[in-house]
Amino acid sequence: MLRRVLLILAAASAFAAEDPWAKVKDLKSGTEIRIVKKGAAQPLVGKFDELRDESLIIVLKNEQTAVRRDDIERLDARPNKSTPRSTETKVKTDSPDAKPPAGMGHGAPVPGSSYSTNTTLGTKPEFETIYRRQSPAARKQ
Repeated sequence: MLRRVLLILAAASAFAAEDPWAKVKDLKSGTEIRIVKKGAAQPLVGKFDELRDESLIIVLKNEQTAVRRDDIERLDARPNKSTPRSTETKVKTDSPDAKPPAGMGHGAPVPGSSYSTNTTLGTKPEFETIYRRQSPAARKQ
């Protein structure tokens, strides 16, 4: 009995490894995705919402759209890792010259200051292909 259960589990995990749709099932809601549809000139780029038996729900400009699994040629997802935003501020203070410039004999020397700020915006990682439609010949094997 235990051997039969182990064989069933091994077969199920082997099927999951061969199933190209398995990575799509692992997507989290809100993941940025790009869908290349059959015959479409431009890919759809939006946020993954949910997966149904025969379709995938994507949010495009705050509107849900269903895309049939049979219409998807390729699906790319952007990993949720991004470089953080950073800001650096530098302050430079110059000491005053005790001797006033030639021709100026008035006023006390005043220290000078300069400020500079450098902001680095975070960058998004590139899309990674997680699903590609198999050719009919590959599906029959």
